[in-house]
Amino acid sequence: MHVVAIPCLKDNYAYLVIDGAKRAAVVDPGEAAPIEAAIQREGVELVAVWATHHHWDHVGGIPDLVAKHPGIPVLIGEVDGPKVATATQRLADGASFTLGALRGHIIHNPAHTLGAITYVIEGCAFTGDTLFGGGCGRLFEGDAAMMHTSLSKLAALPPDTRVYFGHEYTESNLKFAAAVEPDNADIAQRAGSIPSPSTPSTIAVELRTNPFLRAAEPAVIAAARARGASAEPASVFAAIRSWKDGFR
Repeated sequence: MHVVAIPCLKDNYAYLVIDGAKRAAVVDPGEAAPIEAAIQREGVELVAVWATHHHWDHVGGIPDLVAKHPGIPVLIGEVDGPKVATATQRLADGASFTLGALRGHIIHNPAHTLGAITYVIEGCAFTGDTLFGGGCGRLFEGDAAMMHTSLSKLAALPPDTRVYFGHEYTESNLKFAAAVEPDNADIAQRAGSIPSPSTPSTIAVELRTNPFLRAAEPAVIAAARARGASAEPASVFAAIRSWKDGFR
């Protein structure tokens, strides 16, 4: 399996996920033109759309893609499904999906939206706006406890799982991570050598450098306690997320 990152809009990423027979699914097509260009460049057949959540910058290109490639299935989480008119399959937590002979599964990650999902296939996790490089999504529809639980599910994936996220926020996220943990050498090292694009990351890298996956670490607890949190991981997470919302 081969993954091609496609910059879209201002700072979004869509992805072509390509099997050995040159069949491709596209993840989170915020606009159609860059996807069509990548399809031509890679010489693949588009056979599916995988949407992680309903926000326009992740689904805006779907109507044009469906018009150009009639009959292709459009997958989305079961809760967000009613908000995307082009959706053809609504997937529950743990549901399986396929790309040719490849089979993956869904992780329901509510908080950014109530129906946000991650697609896990062949050692890759397409996390949309739930888990970013060095950060996590804003809590538009859920609360801090919900996002903490959602991220814990992703943190439990194998450490070498490649994380393909929805936006290029890694540099700013790592600046915040360094404010939370100024003595974390892994954060400093990562911030000093950010590739372009910074996607994919891995679960192992995020566990070492992403404060939102480190709510049980003493330094993160101390930073959160200084902002009024208890030592309980969900309270730590809530304090860190609130701090990040106003961080510049």
